[in-house]
Amino acid sequence: MTTADIYSPTRCTLGEGPLWHPERGQLFWFDILAKRLLSIEDGVERSWQFDRHVSAAGWIDRDTLLVASETDLFRFDLASGAQDSVVALEADTPATRSNDGRADPWGGFWIGTMGKAAEPGAGAIYRYYKGALRQLQAGITIPNAICFAPDASCAYYTDTPTRVILRQPLNRATGWPEGAPAPFIDLRDAGLNPDGAVVDAAGCLWNAQWGASRVARYDPQGRLLSAVDLPARQISCPAFGGPEGKTLFATSAAEGLRDAGPAEGCTFALDIDVAGQAEHRVLL
Repeated sequence: MTTADIYSPTRCTLGEGPLWHPERGQLFWFDILAKRLLSIEDGVERSWQFDRHVSAAGWIDRDTLLVASETDLFRFDLASGAQDSVVALEADTPATRSNDGRADPWGGFWIGTMGKAAEPGAGAIYRYYKGALRQLQAGITIPNAICFAPDASCAYYTDTPTRVILRQPLNRATGWPEGAPAPFIDLRDAGLNPDGAVVDAAGCLWNAQWGASRVARYDPQGRLLSAVDLPARQISCPAFGGPEGKTLFATSAAEGLRDAGPAEGCTFALDIDVAGQAEHRVLL
């Protein structure tokens, strides 16, 4: 592994939701508190401004994303900027917003919500699948680490303040949860805060750890293998991308840092020696 480079010097207050679009060969990410989507295309940084918090996305086709906002999931046309609401998401609860989310191997989309001031238990985790949105878990404070094993056997997620990443078995045919989730990685003794996560092609989970300036890799049994240090304290979410899937991207946040250095809130890229999974397409 090599040293991380700054992929985008734009300082996000709360960078989140990096998504490598496999057909476009392009990274997208969000600044949740600034209510905008960012990307770099042909070497030029672009941004799209919204009137509500946006936090995560999946790709529908080459030119369309499914974007999660504080009030809905909506189709977003990258060329025209047109928005088309797909389903409401806690639209009648103005105190909450969306947070971490990712498409699953069946073409569904998982999305977490949370209180805008991280009120305890104010959020939930949902799955959108075949036209319907179903709540999977209630009483969540800060939903994070939503990702999926390459063999489609399970999902992972966490409620960050618990400092425990859970493993949720899934039905192989439909992707709906089967049985109760079980602890997979317990970070309480280490005092680490699990944030966003992604799983590589070998089934290892890469977890951004808020406040620790790193992304850590764990094997399929939950054992720590290695960690990548990054030049920002509040690393929020990793993503795999690049031509061979061997670039690790990571967003960060400058939120709440009074002595923020020049790299806080930037988005990083690092060449690694393992490949990630291609992000799944969302099927509407």
